[in-house]
Amino acid sequence: MPKKKEKYRLQPMLDVKLRNKRQAEINLGKAIRVLKEEEERLKVLEEEKQEIIRKREQARHEMAEMLRMGESVVADSHGHLNFIKRLKEDEEKKDVEIEDQKDTIRRAEDKVAAAKRDYIEACKEVKIMEKHKELWRKKLKIQLEKEEAKQMNELGNISHQLRKMR
Repeated sequence: MPKKKEKYRLQPMLDVKLRNKRQAEINLGKAIRVLKEEEERLKVLEEEKQEIIRKREQARHEMAEMLRMGESVVADSHGHLNFIKRLKEDEEKKDVEIEDQKDTIRRAEDKVAAAKRDYIEACKEVKIMEKHKELWRKKLKIQLEKEEAKQMNELGNISHQLRKMR
């Protein structure tokens, strides 16, 4: 009479570990994506700062050129100086934004590191459970082979007994 197939008793736990691993993998992907977005934002801010610096240098050069040519009027030079001052203030604001963005990137890097640790831990837990399941299968196979050998031995003894009786 065949026995019912044995079921791994820790399968629900393994399923949970596999779901946790998958979720950790998703979280890691999201953290990496956020980090890349923040790095791109920093790059844009730095490009904007360079553009402000370029405009300020160009305004200085134009003002110096006007002074050299003697075309400058007091009102024009005052307007030029205000424009240069405003550009300098914009540059300082951009520096603050860049520092804030660098802090944001550091936090995003910390999140990526934490997500990596979580993913590695989840992988280890799954590996342990899968190893346990494999050992369980081997033990079950050995046990079934022993039972089969015992049944074959009993069958051999019975057939031998029957031959003796004839």
